[in-house]
Amino acid sequence: MTDWIQKLTAPDREFSAMPFWFLNADLDHTEIRRQLNDFASHGIYGVVLHPRIGMRDDLVYLSEAFFSYIRTAVEEADRLGMKVILYDEGMYPSGSASGQVVEGHPELASRGIALTQTLQPGDHLLCRTEQGMLVERFSHGTIRGIHFGEDDGEANAPLSADILNPVAVSRFIMLTHEAYWRHLSPYFGNTVCGFFTDEPSILGRNTRDMQPWTYGFAELFVKSGGHLEGLTGLFDGHENADTRLYHALILERESEVYYRTLSDWCADHGIALMGHPHQSDDIEVERFFHVPGQDLVFRWVSPERGDTAGVDSTMGKCSADAARLMGRRRNSNECFGACNRDGNPWYFTGGDMKWMIDYLTVRGVNLLIPHAFYYSLEGSRSAERPPDVGPGSIWWEHYSVWAQYMARVCYLMTDAVFRPKIAVLCRNRKLVPEIVEPLFRTQRGFQYLPESVWKECHVEHGKLECRGMTFDAVLGDAALFPEVGHAADRVSPDCTCLPPQPALRVAAFEHAGRACWYLVNSGEETIECDVVLPTRVSVDGYDLWHGESVSLVVGQKEGNTCVHVCMNRRESLLIYACMEGECAGTSARTRQTVTGIEWSLVSEEPEHFRKTYTANWGGQADADEIELTVAGEEMAEIWVNGTFCDVSFWNPHRLHIPAECLRPGENRLELRMTGSPANRYGTQKVQYGLTHMHS
Repeated sequence: MTDWIQKLTAPDREFSAMPFWFLNADLDHTEIRRQLNDFASHGIYGVVLHPRIGMRDDLVYLSEAFFSYIRTAVEEADRLGMKVILYDEGMYPSGSASGQVVEGHPELASRGIALTQTLQPGDHLLCRTEQGMLVERFSHGTIRGIHFGEDDGEANAPLSADILNPVAVSRFIMLTHEAYWRHLSPYFGNTVCGFFTDEPSILGRNTRDMQPWTYGFAELFVKSGGHLEGLTGLFDGHENADTRLYHALILERESEVYYRTLSDWCADHGIALMGHPHQSDDIEVERFFHVPGQDLVFRWVSPERGDTAGVDSTMGKCSADAARLMGRRRNSNECFGACNRDGNPWYFTGGDMKWMIDYLTVRGVNLLIPHAFYYSLEGSRSAERPPDVGPGSIWWEHYSVWAQYMARVCYLMTDAVFRPKIAVLCRNRKLVPEIVEPLFRTQRGFQYLPESVWKECHVEHGKLECRGMTFDAVLGDAALFPEVGHAADRVSPDCTCLPPQPALRVAAFEHAGRACWYLVNSGEETIECDVVLPTRVSVDGYDLWHGESVSLVVGQKEGNTCVHVCMNRRESLLIYACMEGECAGTSARTRQTVTGIEWSLVSEEPEHFRKTYTANWGGQADADEIELTVAGEEMAEIWVNGTFCDVSFWNPHRLHIPAECLRPGENRLELRMTGSPANRYGTQKVQYGLTHMHS
């Protein structure tokens, strides 16, 4: 086994997932330490300390008592060799210090512009138009707080602050960042690696019929050549020169006043600005993040919706491509939040989670921030943006399998060198999913180039060059570079599938000097095809989920290396070029498929939504391991002669039994099927157990 494969099989801790840890209850120092130790024992070596609704009423955000618990968490993480990302709000969106920015300073509350027929007290009239009056007014937006009674629509929901106002942002940093620095400065730059800012919202939550604004913005807008009456287009959907100027100035203001200020503070204090902006296609502000990020929530992409349609389908490439442009080593995604099936809280399957991990990482995301691990599931806490994808999940006992997989693919996508040949020109919040969808479906890599870098692009010998990258074709606003080709199908794909496979996603790159192709089956059916690679070198295969080499059927087609691929639902595969002296496939385990098993239901535990089945097998193992396939929901565990052998998290379940677990003659098989936690916490029961008793 090469050193590179060893690192891939057992990645360093720096590639660990770093989940949101919902600090959502009556905190206890001993329990904080216990949970962190539990995380580490399951392969999680970092957390985001996230103050969350459910904290006791008398625990004041940013008080000395509050920081006593935060300090305990940081100290214990330091002892365990874990990393901590601090969270800059209580609870979200960021920028208001749980209402403390506005407390005593009402002039710092969020503002907006509205088109109205009637003036309200406090309105500042900007202009009269045929459609009505344009007025500046407080938005009365709120954020979600950390105590019961402070949620959306509740009386004590904290007021949001005007993050376009430098005075408000300065106060926000003084209240939050500086307080964390005072209490934890010895840990900054080592255990504390970043500050997470979470989808800052200019207007705040729960506002209607308003657009972002700030004090003094009218003068800036007019001075920049704008006409206030033209801003009626913000409300009737008619874009014009004034609305375009408005959006450009708002973006510039938000970038400079909020994001740059936070970014500079983090850099000055030896940590990274992390988190994500408000929208999935907010690509321009990503340049202020030391770890660009996005978030995948509410099943915006999912197996049933697909991964290439709509604004939110662009989020994975948004952060990854921004990171590449800015020379950032890592980019992140806050993933799995409220990603429940059928509107049923907690109905989130292992198959869904695997699909989403693959969706993100094949696009270049290399730091996963699972949403979330709950400190407590007591009472209504279990219904607050579920599911718990950590200790409260059915797979926690086996979580090291998930932790290893996430670390493995994040290691693979870190320090990878991509050389896409297609540039997609885009603007902020316009990442043209309809243009890039065919590229995904034909395995063609591309790089987003946002408007802010166009001025750095130039054409040499019919190719577009930008920040060290060279492109053979330009899509999007192609008229800007007419000398470059605009037909993507004339650019060679990263691999050629025979027959075509629109559900196959491919990332082509170099890692540690090796050519690599990371393949993901994003569909629901098995993919079987020949994959022709643009190389003539020998290649080897690696099963990323199981962390082991696999034998490939390799040939040649028209002088290029051709690999026959058969990928089942939810499978991922790494194909990589062998280095000199290596022999392809020598470390792959042999596998024997076993069928004809008759299962008998022997027990059911409704309180644990678990069914247990048994069977006898009297065959002989003629390989390193045997593979059984069973159909059922949701988690399958297999024991042989009383010894645990394997676990599977999605259907159909392929369970592997090492030959050494089998004895001559008859073997007793025990299969446990555990169902969704929606059966405990959800609104509907979800079927579990075997679908077919014969496998």
